[in-house]
Amino acid sequence: MGEAGPALAVARFGTEIPDTRGRLLQAGALSAMLDNGQLRYICINDVEVLRAICFLVRDENWGTFSPQITGLKVRASDDGFAVTYRATCGDSSRSLAYDAAISVSRKTGVSFAATCTPQCDFRTNRTGFVVLHPLKGVAGEKVTVERVDGKIVRSKFPAIINPVQPFRDIRALTHEVMPGLTATCRMEGETFEMEDHRNWMDASFKTYVRPLAEPWPYVLKQGEAFGQNVTLTFEGKLPRAAKVQASKPAVIRIGGPSKVKMPVIGVALPAAHAGAAREAHEWIAATGVRHFVVSIDGRDPKFADALPQCSALAQACDARVTLEIILPGIGSPAAELKPIAAAARKLKPAAVAIFLAADLKGVLPGAKTPEVPPLEEVYAAARAAFPGACLGGGVHSFFTELNRKRPLHTLLDFVTHSTCSIVHAADDLSVMETLETPPYISASAKAFIGKAKYRVGPGGIGARDNPYGAGASANADNRRVCLAQMDPRQRGLFGAAFMLGYAAAFASSGLEALTLGTAVGPLGVIALQNAGSQPWFDDSGARLYPAFHILRSLAAAEGAAILTIENSAPGKIAALACRRDNGTGAARGMLLWLANLTGSRQVVKLDKAFAQANFVTLDEASFVRATRDTDFLNAAARRRSAVASLVLSPYAVILAAT
Repeated sequence: MGEAGPALAVARFGTEIPDTRGRLLQAGALSAMLDNGQLRYICINDVEVLRAICFLVRDENWGTFSPQITGLKVRASDDGFAVTYRATCGDSSRSLAYDAAISVSRKTGVSFAATCTPQCDFRTNRTGFVVLHPLKGVAGEKVTVERVDGKIVRSKFPAIINPVQPFRDIRALTHEVMPGLTATCRMEGETFEMEDHRNWMDASFKTYVRPLAEPWPYVLKQGEAFGQNVTLTFEGKLPRAAKVQASKPAVIRIGGPSKVKMPVIGVALPAAHAGAAREAHEWIAATGVRHFVVSIDGRDPKFADALPQCSALAQACDARVTLEIILPGIGSPAAELKPIAAAARKLKPAAVAIFLAADLKGVLPGAKTPEVPPLEEVYAAARAAFPGACLGGGVHSFFTELNRKRPLHTLLDFVTHSTCSIVHAADDLSVMETLETPPYISASAKAFIGKAKYRVGPGGIGARDNPYGAGASANADNRRVCLAQMDPRQRGLFGAAFMLGYAAAFASSGLEALTLGTAVGPLGVIALQNAGSQPWFDDSGARLYPAFHILRSLAAAEGAAILTIENSAPGKIAALACRRDNGTGAARGMLLWLANLTGSRQVVKLDKAFAQANFVTLDEASFVRATRDTDFLNAAARRRSAVASLVLSPYAVILAAT
């Protein structure tokens, strides 16, 4: 990468702090990854049975403690593996230890037992096992539930995302893994229930300990030991272990145009960074984005301070503005909207989205919802205050809250929500897993929003909002932290690959607008100066994150017909293709984006339609240039002839144009 380039880890992840890497445990056809004391990707050959079995310890704010593991022993035998360790969880004011015993056996399946002893009275919202079922081959499929009272219930895993718990009082879950083979996951030591994890972008169904109807937080008494265990057994004949084969190239085949067009691509202009955004107006203009999302919090007496800068930037970029308004909701909606409408007059918003302050915080199923003004009154006041503007509603935070607090869609022009990919887990694998979920979220939203248009964002890796706590998690050390606004991977190639995968997953589902984070700031694509510790960016003078170029290329394709794609390796390669049009109906060729979503080199076999095309690669070799040149995609593009396959280094993105 040359002398001027950053360390490889910084180019990929924006930080030199490494992520954990698991160890594969193989027992015949049965395998599992041991990762920081937990089991992940429990498979029969290449069929995933469970996404994870984890023992988690959470504080009274739903924060998850990272276990400090000692005495780890992994013993191999002809039958499989046995694992033991001791883990300690806590902080300066409390401590809890548990002893774990794991078995992965070709004869008996999987078992995971934990015996826990609090070193003090330990205040917690949840301490115990969590079991994750994957989506593929599970969502919408049959499941047999054994309840705590012994009753057997035959049902299905939800297809459309369930806003509340689909199953309660669970002792065991049985589902078909493949024809002739079923798996039973038995959970003992507590009462378990399930929630649809897709609500939060997680690609799983989560069965967890201690029903939410029980009081929380609760106290685990000092010295009072307790135990829980999870077993996974199989009924039917297990197949033989598949032969290890060399990794096959991902095959990408391009089909015809779908009925879906590329959505309007936008970015947000947070009030906290309005001044910095105005200073970076030339960089922002270079993205080509013509849709800005500006937020006003009506509870803040200085809510109007950032509006002149946002208005000037929108005019300079010839951008349409969607104005998000957080309404206090304690008085007359019309009276609360009057000063906001007056302050926003110069902004000339093309659309307005209204959120009530009481709805900013999540409400768990069964809990009392806050009292708010009638939505009919709120929406009527908004139309009167902003005549001619499209009216939107929904939630300021995640799909979870939209699913649980559904708006009166018949009174709205569009419905919107945000996303975050580090709500429950922040490791690299889990973040990329969330890209499985957008099609389910889109289908679920469309099932209840009627004829209203559908918009998503601002969304990305980090959390612009935390509906479950006082605010986003602090992350001054550039770590991978759940519910943090600043995620260092936004600055690296990882962030660019994620943005492409995120856009491909949502755009192909069909929506009106997709807002990809912010222009500047922690969720942005342009580096702020003097914004804390940003390895290499602080000293290099570079101003662009690699995701800048993904944003720019997607914005340029607005309205293009999305092409159907057959992708043989969707978990490894993200792919999006569209047919460009010059406005007269005559095709001007095709665009294809490919992103490596993994930390390993991937080979892609290309569709013959792109055998001769212009290619540009965003990777470690081009990183430095890409962080300085707004026209990198055009300047670095090269025509290649008779290209049958491409090699993508970790988290590389390739854009091809015919």
